[in-house]
Amino acid sequence: MEETYLLDYPGVRKKILAGGSGPLPHFPTGTKLVFHFQTLLDNFERTVIDDSRLAGRPAEIFVGKMFKMEVWETLLTSMRVGEVAEFWCDAIHTGLYPIVSKGMRLIAQGKDPLEGQRHMCGMGNLFHYHSTGFPELDELMRTPQPLIFIMELLQVRDPMSYHRESWMMEKDEKLQTVPVLHMQGNALVKQKQYREAASKYKEAVLLLKTVQSREMPGDIDYINLGRMIVPLELNYCQCMLELEEYYEVIDHMDELLEKHKDCVKGYYKRAKAHAAVWNEKEARRDFNMVAQLDITLAKLVSYQSSLPPVASCGLYKSIVLSFILIHSFHMLLNR
Repeated sequence: MEETYLLDYPGVRKKILAGGSGPLPHFPTGTKLVFHFQTLLDNFERTVIDDSRLAGRPAEIFVGKMFKMEVWETLLTSMRVGEVAEFWCDAIHTGLYPIVSKGMRLIAQGKDPLEGQRHMCGMGNLFHYHSTGFPELDELMRTPQPLIFIMELLQVRDPMSYHRESWMMEKDEKLQTVPVLHMQGNALVKQKQYREAASKYKEAVLLLKTVQSREMPGDIDYINLGRMIVPLELNYCQCMLELEEYYEVIDHMDELLEKHKDCVKGYYKRAKAHAAVWNEKEARRDFNMVAQLDITLAKLVSYQSSLPPVASCGLYKSIVLSFILIHSFHMLLNR
């Protein structure tokens, strides 16, 4: 077919090598595009720089999510599913390709794609690098030039047809997802699938923390989001107690109680974790905090304090006393 400039997009020429099927798809924001690509130099040999098939997996981008190679979104959204096309792109569109290529190569090697980058814009990173670690990419950085991309569009997936990572979601979508994850976690707990339930609670916490990070500390929205996190953290830690991940509980409750110093269940769960790893002093401290915050538990804590220190008891008696106390608190806090 004849080469044609893409409409309203200078510096790009397209040649269709194999026609796709069906009409041109609709590409709303968040659409997942799955494709194979080859990158070639615009020289007599048409030297191949990258080939996704050799990497063993297709590439993916998401429409409207600020992929560094913005021109790729334009190229792919001009294609039908199954279409193979060759695009010539002027140097004005290929300046960031060395960074993109390096990231994809590191991913293929199982490494961090952000390795070596500072927190700055794409062009800032381009000038910051002394070397990508790949000579052919270093040459492209020194001498930006036109490139040829041969692309095959494999799949176009609607935003609602796949599990979306949190960074792809808008604020309202994140907030709507949280109660769904909470209910899924609760259902898994009833089935005693604690590891899977913990994953749901943790995902919900991360969504809320992402939203909270964009609010001003001290503002009402920031405070309310913090309150929403508490029951999810408590549920997560209950799962960790069931899985005997006691130090994980202690770490999470340390962070939660730093912000919510009146959380009775937080002290209680941390006390259980400390008791399980024989941190007697810390366990007693947290049990006492439970009693101070909930007066109905004061008698039980007073009874605990009147017992001989664990160090003076036999091992068997210490274990029995610990389990009696923990069980008693559990019954009271969940009554």
